[in-house]
Amino acid sequence: MVVVGAGLAGAQTVAALRAGGSLGRITVVGAEGVAPYDRPPLSKELFTRPAPAWVGDETGADVEALADETVLDDPAVSLVPGRDGGPSVVTTASGRRLIADVVVLACGSEPVRPAGWESARTLHTLADAAVLRDELTAGRRLVCVGAGWIGAELAGAAAAVGVEVTVVEAAAVPLHRQLGPEVGALLRTWYGTADVTLVTGVTVTSVGPEGVHVDHGTHREMLGADVVVAAVGARPATSWLDGAVPRGPRGEVLTDAHGRVLADAAAQDVPDAPQPAVWAVGDCATRTDPAWGHVHGGHWSAALLDPGTVARSVLGQDAVPVPAPYVFSKQLGHDLALFGLPDAGRDRVVLRGDPAAGGWVACYVSDGGLVTGILVVDSPREVAAARRLMAHGPARLDLGLVADPGVPLKTTAVALPA
Repeated sequence: MVVVGAGLAGAQTVAALRAGGSLGRITVVGAEGVAPYDRPPLSKELFTRPAPAWVGDETGADVEALADETVLDDPAVSLVPGRDGGPSVVTTASGRRLIADVVVLACGSEPVRPAGWESARTLHTLADAAVLRDELTAGRRLVCVGAGWIGAELAGAAAAVGVEVTVVEAAAVPLHRQLGPEVGALLRTWYGTADVTLVTGVTVTSVGPEGVHVDHGTHREMLGADVVVAAVGARPATSWLDGAVPRGPRGEVLTDAHGRVLADAAAQDVPDAPQPAVWAVGDCATRTDPAWGHVHGGHWSAALLDPGTVARSVLGQDAVPVPAPYVFSKQLGHDLALFGLPDAGRDRVVLRGDPAAGGWVACYVSDGGLVTGILVVDSPREVAAARRLMAHGPARLDLGLVADPGVPLKTTAVALPA
């Protein structure tokens, strides 16, 4: 077996294969030259946790101990999937050919850096974090382009150590795509409270060493910066798989509900379609889920938990339920946990609690009346209930009870799927 990717998803896959009883030879191929580590602390705890969060320490998934061979600085550059039961071939940058009965793609994602933004930093790797820690010292000016998860987390961490921070966002509110306009508007005040300047509804026209040029529609402005960070998203790191496996419009590898790569994109709704012995998990994959539809692997929970499903599929074992998609964030002095897959641009929002007073919850409700996602903000006592309510897919809740913080959230379910 060859696991391509030495991050959290790759390490968890190796651990799950061994826990499931696999005695086969496992080779792990990585690109960064370091042991697997967890990425969330890079932005959430950039200055407070400068040492890497090694996956072996955090989860016990020590690939050096569990795999037969680890090659951490020789990335895969091509894959020829096996056909008709034959082996697959993974070729690395050094020219090494790895013959495998099973390949698991856990190659992660890479940050988006638009053309012409070469002077902008990104925050995705240990090396990126080390550079930013050196450059972002008290009194320096940071312009972060993007008010998504990473942008907000970085902004709060930098402002807390005395950096002068400006966040530039094309949408009208932060986290517009992820949380929608109504909830995003509730987050605006967080920026001023954290001494971060938020500039929204503008177009970035250019990025250079001197800063960021923006177009407000009525006028243009140059925002001076010592450091510019592009935090405008990430895409699956799958360009090396061109022609090898079906990929979606973002480059994501398409899989069935168990993580097995589809024979072709048209086969995703044909359960008996032949499939190669290739699986994909984590940021690089989009899984077809019976409850949630297409689940993008960009959720942290996908890298942590989906490898168990993949390992059981590889080993021919019975499937177990996959937890709901889950995102957590620590930003600008607040804790957020999002369960499910809300359609943030269309779903209506039912609020629980007063966002101006402290902890609160937002439930996203589809046109059909199902709750598709639950966002918990600064209210740790609601997290377990939100996780349980979303465990089996979109849920039907009594929305009147949901809006009453005096009623326990866990009791608001009208009916949960069996």
